[in-house]
Amino acid sequence: MDRVLVTGANGHLGRRLLKELNTPARAVVRSEAAASKLRDHDDVRIVDYTDDEGLERACADCAAIVHLVGIIKESDRATYALAHEESTRRLLAAAMHAGVGRIVYLSILGASEVSANACLASKARAESILLESAIPTLVIRVPMVLGEGDYASLALLAQARRAVAFTFRASSLEQPIYAGDVVDSILAGLGPDGPTGVIELAGPRSLTRRALISTASAVGTRTVSLPLAFGYGLAWLLERTSSNPPLTPAMLGVLDHDDEIDPQATADTLGIRLTGLAETLARVGRQ
Repeated sequence: MDRVLVTGANGHLGRRLLKELNTPARAVVRSEAAASKLRDHDDVRIVDYTDDEGLERACADCAAIVHLVGIIKESDRATYALAHEESTRRLLAAAMHAGVGRIVYLSILGASEVSANACLASKARAESILLESAIPTLVIRVPMVLGEGDYASLALLAQARRAVAFTFRASSLEQPIYAGDVVDSILAGLGPDGPTGVIELAGPRSLTRRALISTASAVGTRTVSLPLAFGYGLAWLLERTSSNPPLTPAMLGVLDHDDEIDPQATADTLGIRLTGLAETLARVGRQ
């Protein structure tokens, strides 16, 4: 396998993937600040996703691309359409010009072009851009990803260390997957005989958010469920009073999505072993 281009390489999964790849890898990030997280990597390109020439230079001599760029919270400077669809469209054009042979795209469980949620609909449109192209593409849809030191794990552990934790709709179903398993699925997708199309992958166990917090807790955390309508009202207000709100309606909708799938057939197809929830929580809890 030849050189692999990794977009969004400064994120937790991107950094982990760069360490696991056994082939030369080129990391693409958008800023000097992002590049500073990759000082131990020897091939880092700072390229804006609106820079067609920069993308073409980055794609040159790359056999495959792992596209990890995505957001769950929109802002004035980073809309869903720009972060998902436009970046994917321009990257695809550069990839086709460079003769890239395979693309792996990380998406979200629940992505659908007919979704009422702006983020999930946008992710699905980005999927279609790649899947309708001439380049063999694998789309991997995943739920909450938990890994050592990442934001989702830190947020979960913070809740699990409190005597009382507040959350919106505690009955929402979560099926977290270990970050290492996501990286393994990407590596399997990069293989010459890797699958194409859309696959859905999650951890082995689906449980309510209340049960997840309880399982992660060592202090007997009591979870208080707040009405989802209150959350949407708060998100609506924050969106209209802040230039960078901590919560938006679309973001809340993504976080509230019920995740309940049987991932074993997909794991078998990829040839990977899924890490159990207890083992995942033990790993991320050591941080």
